[in-house]
Amino acid sequence: MTNRLILGIILLTTACNTNNNKSSDTVKSVNKEVVVEDTVTNFFPVTSYLKGEIYGIKNGGITPVRKITIAGKTDSSWVHVDEFDAVFASFLNPLIDTANLKNIYTEKKFLDQTLNAFTFTYDLLNGRLDTFAFKHWDVYVDPESNKVTRIYLAKSVDAQTDLKLFWESGRWCKIITVKTLNGKTAISKEEKISWSYE
Repeated sequence: MTNRLILGIILLTTACNTNNNKSSDTVKSVNKEVVVEDTVTNFFPVTSYLKGEIYGIKNGGITPVRKITIAGKTDSSWVHVDEFDAVFASFLNPLIDTANLKNIYTEKKFLDQTLNAFTFTYDLLNGRLDTFAFKHWDVYVDPESNKVTRIYLAKSVDAQTDLKLFWESGRWCKIITVKTLNGKTAISKEEKISWSYE
């Protein structure tokens, strides 16, 4: 059944491209985002992926270096294995999977030609109450290797505090704490952890 559906989509796409080749080329040159259709409705398992990356760091034989910047001042230190759970805990809970999010979030998929990556973007459905701590996240996948290259997560901690995670697979991550006080938003802390010294 799935094979017939995929074959039908390919034939339909081919037929449309034959008739509209010129206009299609014009659209591609202007718009750098190409929508990716997919018959699978499962969300990317972000939490499991991050746990796998953290496990790899723990067993990689390298002690990551951490640089914390507060009010323009940067301090460096090592992140020891026994600190890992505490450092990354904010982004491993609540669990991001299909079962608990399908009715709350939308998933958009497109090929970003500027970044040369398939991008999976997740946002709250319109009209839904924000009962889940993660406000938004993106997953970037290399179109040639099909490997995740980076992840971005935005999480609400409380009414005044948001956390943002920028995860570069196999290399480093950055955790940014954003505070909103009296209507003004500012970065209160920036923390970069690197485990690749290439």
